[in-house]
Amino acid sequence: MKLLLLLVLVAVAQCRVFRAPLRRGKSLRQSLQEHGLLEHYLKQHPYNPATKYFATRASTEPLQNYLDNEYFGTISIGSPAQEFTVVFDTGSSNLWVPSVYCSSPACTNHNRFNPAESSTFISTNDSLEIAYGTGSMTGILGYDTVTVADIEVLNQIFGLAETEPGDFFYYVPFDGILGLAFPSIASSGATPVFDNMMKEGLVAQDLFSVYLSKNGQSGSFVLFGAIDPFYTTNGITWIPLSAETYWQITMDSVSIGEEAVACSLGCQAIVDTGTSLLAMPNRALGPILSTLGASSNGEISCEAVSSLPDIVFYINGQAFPVPPSAYVVESNGYCILGFQGMNIPTESGELWILGDVFIREYYVIFNRANNMVGLSPLP
Repeated sequence: MKLLLLLVLVAVAQCRVFRAPLRRGKSLRQSLQEHGLLEHYLKQHPYNPATKYFATRASTEPLQNYLDNEYFGTISIGSPAQEFTVVFDTGSSNLWVPSVYCSSPACTNHNRFNPAESSTFISTNDSLEIAYGTGSMTGILGYDTVTVADIEVLNQIFGLAETEPGDFFYYVPFDGILGLAFPSIASSGATPVFDNMMKEGLVAQDLFSVYLSKNGQSGSFVLFGAIDPFYTTNGITWIPLSAETYWQITMDSVSIGEEAVACSLGCQAIVDTGTSLLAMPNRALGPILSTLGASSNGEISCEAVSSLPDIVFYINGQAFPVPPSAYVVESNGYCILGFQGMNIPTESGELWILGDVFIREYYVIFNRANNMVGLSPLP
């Protein structure tokens, strides 16, 4: 979401009014029950108080895959419910949607929240301002009932956008953003949605997990309060967080083939569902492009893709490969690497962003109970 390929931006611009409907998500229990599979599954996976996997407090939010570039689902706000599509973003912490107070073109092109039509809305005088890697918003804060999947969060604070300057949010096929990072980086001190879910005991476990599909296919989801064992058959590697801000971890090194090409002395990275690409420090991008035989803007011969090596991220002593099928984007006969150079300094050095290009290769578990990220190679 924050870092976009030029060719994908063009595609989004051409499809500026595309906003496919998406129904509010059902819980895992509801989905299995509708297909007559619940009884069998309960026999195969009996309820275990230690894991609480099948507690009714585990709920699935399906995500729509838009061009392998953005993943968004539907939530509702207010009484009666007003529906919005939002990106579930582990790289930010605020929930906001456009409001009727906003006259920016980006707002008028999307669903807008009307507080006058909600009997449970509570206004505040507090303001909100957020700048992303691409796009920004300003607005005010309010409280209302927010429903995510089948989880109803009462008195959730959220932003009502009053301005969305520029073109970026005009062209995107979603309305707003639901941040899933830590309260420490929430603008205006707003409590994130998942923190309220945990505080109110609305999830079985203090974690959520994410699966992002490839090639525009369906099936992507965020699972709140549980880990789906279907996606962890290859085991889970647990990685401790290095900071409780973003979902930030320490990487050991980055290699291509047997050669370490970057991060040789260790570096910091965040696992970010809201970033489309793999973002890295500018000084690391050049050597990686050169090693792969790409031009300075990331273009590469499509004929060469089949012979490209994996890029391997070493994290917590384990290797996490990303194959060329994941990091090369092909469109209309042109191929480009899904990398972006940018400098984001931290106390421990420059930051890498493991965005959707990386996440599509792994089932990712974001564990707030133990402040860890779990990675399981997808089958």
